[in-house]
Amino acid sequence: MLLSDQQAAIRDMARDFARHEICPFAADWDRREYVPVETLSKMGALGLMGVCVPTEWGGSGADFVSYVVAMEEIAYGDAGIANMMAATNFPYNAAVLAHGTDAQKEKFLRPAAEGRELAAFLLSEPQVGSDAANLQTRAVRAGDRYVIDGAKNFITSGQTGKLAMIFAVTDPDAGKNGISCFLARTDTPGYRVARLEKKLGHRTCDTCQIVLDRLKVPASDMLGAPGAGLKVALSSLDSGRIGVAAQSVGVARAAFDAALAYARVRVTFGKPLIEHQAIAFQLAEMSTKIEAARQLYLHAALLKDLGRSSPKEASMAKLFASEMAEEVTSAAIQIHGGYGFLNDYPVEKYYRDMRVFQIYDGPSEIQKMLIARELAKGN
Repeated sequence: MLLSDQQAAIRDMARDFARHEICPFAADWDRREYVPVETLSKMGALGLMGVCVPTEWGGSGADFVSYVVAMEEIAYGDAGIANMMAATNFPYNAAVLAHGTDAQKEKFLRPAAEGRELAAFLLSEPQVGSDAANLQTRAVRAGDRYVIDGAKNFITSGQTGKLAMIFAVTDPDAGKNGISCFLARTDTPGYRVARLEKKLGHRTCDTCQIVLDRLKVPASDMLGAPGAGLKVALSSLDSGRIGVAAQSVGVARAAFDAALAYARVRVTFGKPLIEHQAIAFQLAEMSTKIEAARQLYLHAALLKDLGRSSPKEASMAKLFASEMAEEVTSAAIQIHGGYGFLNDYPVEKYYRDMRVFQIYDGPSEIQKMLIARELAKGN
């Protein structure tokens, strides 16, 4: 797929930012488990936190293809930062834009789209991952407010985010139709970060367990109609999956570039590694798989921009790209030999960072189920 001039310009801007503002510091941030809020603010100033939000609400007004190619470049620099960029753009911004009132957009969308405040998406719970209809968090109406109690986990930007989208059960007898969505600020009394998770990768991103203890939210801050929460939550899942595919390509590409550079300078048996056919062929396969994954996510993104439903294509892109990333980052370590196992070289970080791509936004097993379901429909 060929990019338009605007799409290429946004990609190149994100690439330049990643190379100069992220890549030189990513290894140090990873070792210190440091969340670079200053860098995230700079990304916001460039429009990377509201890529697809119309300019009238403070966004960049670009298309979805522009968003995912920018996402690939930021992930090339650091996966954790890309994850935080993703959480604010999709699903948060997309959901408020699609379902919010003008008052809600002014209060909760504009600060995120302008890059002034990060957002968190509070759906997952300790006993609930892909089974989103089984939420235990409760929201009880009390006059003109709802009082929310419960616990959420695996929340990206749970501490650094200032804006939150919270899903809770308002009608326990209605099953999946009894879940509602609420917007709130994280400095509201009753919102508490109970735990900062220690993670294999994405250490530049704060992933939190959140306790909601009698969190009071005005009824006017319910997003969408009562009972429409699951619809809100699922409405941008395909977009999120395409974004994860782009993240996977970004990390895999970074690992490939590191392996290629190493193969050019590392000499064994009297010649550079790249002149050994076994290594040359391995690099050729890695590059081919990266490009195939890129074309899959670009195709799915283009379908979205054309207004066409693409659940199968989104799941295919995420499934293939996330599993490709594991193959490519593992091969990059192998090419480095023993040095690949050391954190003196970047490939071990890429290997750690990519592993969650097969888990979040629906694990590979769920993607296969969704693809099979679409095939059964004849799609």
